[in-house]
Amino acid sequence: MELKFPTFPLIFICLTFIFLLLKLFRNCQRFRRTKLPPGPWKLPLIGSLHHLAIAGSVPHHALRNLARKYGPIMHLQLGEISAVIISSPRAAKEVLKTHDLAFASRPKLLSAEIMTYNYIDIAFAPSDGYWRQMRKICTLELLSLKNVRSFSSIREDEAFTLVESIQSSLFSPIDLTQKVFSYTNNVVCRTAFGKRFKNHEELKPLITELAGSAGGFDVADLFPSIKILQVISDLKLPITINSIKAIILDIFSAGTDTSATAVEFAMAEMMRHPRVLAKAQAELRQILRGKDRIRETDLEGVSYLKMVIKETIRLHPPLPLSIPRVCTEHREIDGYDIPINTEVILNVLAINRDPEYWKDAESFKPERFADGLIEFKGTNFEYIPFGGGRRICPGISFGLANVEFLLAQLLYHFNWKLPDGMKPEDLDMTEILGLTVRRKKTLYMVPTHRTPLG
Repeated sequence: MELKFPTFPLIFICLTFIFLLLKLFRNCQRFRRTKLPPGPWKLPLIGSLHHLAIAGSVPHHALRNLARKYGPIMHLQLGEISAVIISSPRAAKEVLKTHDLAFASRPKLLSAEIMTYNYIDIAFAPSDGYWRQMRKICTLELLSLKNVRSFSSIREDEAFTLVESIQSSLFSPIDLTQKVFSYTNNVVCRTAFGKRFKNHEELKPLITELAGSAGGFDVADLFPSIKILQVISDLKLPITINSIKAIILDIFSAGTDTSATAVEFAMAEMMRHPRVLAKAQAELRQILRGKDRIRETDLEGVSYLKMVIKETIRLHPPLPLSIPRVCTEHREIDGYDIPINTEVILNVLAINRDPEYWKDAESFKPERFADGLIEFKGTNFEYIPFGGGRRICPGISFGLANVEFLLAQLLYHFNWKLPDGMKPEDLDMTEILGLTVRRKKTLYMVPTHRTPLG
């Protein structure tokens, strides 16, 4: 009988398995000396990942359900990664304000390293001198309110093109998902490069794939020890051409995908709530009084549309799970230890829907924002759709300008209905998640009338 030696792949798998077991044992020994937050039971190697798989839903909903059982500060072992999930406004305040500096940095995700030229963008860069320099440049020179307003003519031109396109399809179902994406992408392209990007069909799946890889749940990010020949070089303070390319990637992925998704969710929610749709249209048509072409300055007196946007983003935050933060100093929150190198993820969806802070939290009710006391700035910790603290999204003004102006065009110029006799309650709001959340199904709607007639 001939003996056959194991092949190299089998040997490699066995060695990797042994290595992971040893590392898991070492981590368990270390964590026994600390008081970690409560969490679900764990299995060898995969930790708590099976709880997310069993749930059968997108991670932010699965984590929200687990938090109802284990509490708003919950520990999970995600493969090799020790993670703490924050699911309440009070705990979020501890992370984003009280201990902001200790939680301001990012873990080194392999997907982010590849996409951002070794973490030289803004979203995934560690909290150091380079990140502060680049964020300052973007905030003051690119995304300031003054600069955002200076791009209004681009938004107006693209909106006019969109209105003309929709008018040519009156009384026929249109792919609103695609049209909204084209608008936001054209605005971003013209703002960044001075011209449109024509190959939308090629770009959209790329952005979707990028977002899906950067959410922190990629296998290589959950088991970093199995990365082969990963070379990590020190970040350099001087700005290089790769720095610029990484920032452009941030602008494209955030400026295009999140704005388009917010508009799509807003239109879908208004179709499910005809009272809200009628009220938003009535306000716009009363203020604009038959204008053929809307300017951004015409919207200064609009209030209800702003409430609709706030409520949409409360129920459907663009990033329902925050980009992971990493704890750089040992901290204690509500009596629980948060060791160094623990990844901290805020469940923005759970926080934005916390019934202790929001009455009838699961319902779509824009009027809850009528008093104007809650804003997007990250200082109201029950409402953090764009994050908070040092890592708050620097592009809030740019994104909101795109969303508000596009929604105003769609609501003012057209009446809408669902295709094929579909009822509002039949509209499927199922989500899929990468880094950003999107509707699973394409939104088809029928424009039935243009105001004014043209």
